Amino acid sequence: MAKLTKKQKEATSKIEASKAYSLEEASVLIKEITTVNFDASVDLAVRLNVDPRKANQMVRGVVTLPHGTGKDVKVLALVTPDKEAEATAAGADYVGLDEYLEKIKGGWTDVDVIVTMPSVMGKLGPLGRVLGPRGLMPNPKTGTVTMDVAKAVSDVKAGKIDFKVEKTGIIHAAIGKSSFDADKIAGNARELLTTLVKLKPQTSKGIYIKSIYMSSTMSPSLNIDAKRFTEQ
Repeated sequence: MAKLTKKQKEATSKIEASKAYSLEEASVLIKEITTVNFDASVDLAVRLNVDPRKANQMVRGVVTLPHGTGKDVKVLALVTPDKEAEATAAGADYVGLDEYLEKIKGGWTDVDVIVTMPSVMGKLGPLGRVLGPRGLMPNPKTGTVTMDVAKAVSDVKAGKIDFKVEKTGIIHAAIGKSSFDADKIAGNARELLTTLVKLKPQTSKGIYIKSIYMSSTMSPSLNIDAKRFTEQ
């Protein structure tokens, strides 16, 4: 087992192992125990009492974080010529269609989100093997396949993220950066958790949110008190 550095030992010493922190407490402490020399990502890991193998227990959705993600999200808008100006004005980093489809076929995926139109989805089908594993395939459920291209692009730029429960029943999501004020970290976390509660499947019985942990890049994780977000 790798030895902890001096900074890591100092960070660990600030954590009460048996304590379940409030979002406000954790958001303050996560800034104190982040030791990397770059603007670290702050993440939530939420364990749900669901079985993702069952279609009626799949938890998936989108949420717009009130304080953004802190990340400069690169957006590709795959649109027809009549929508190009709209996408550009909304802030898309790359706008076009056939030329970008060819680039993707060649292995180019230097974007974070792809927004497109229903009429274009047929052309994206053959690229599923490239886009799917990278989580880049547009989906109407996440608002990335729409005729309102401008809104889709601006929402993503403003901090809209999509999430999906993993096979293990856990949802991982980046909710900000360690440079954020603590109240902004807490606000973003609360927005995600409130959204998850609203998405509780009717077939999920008992305690829905089993555990919540907050961490930053290479930091120890903090146990969040999940009781206030738990529905029986």
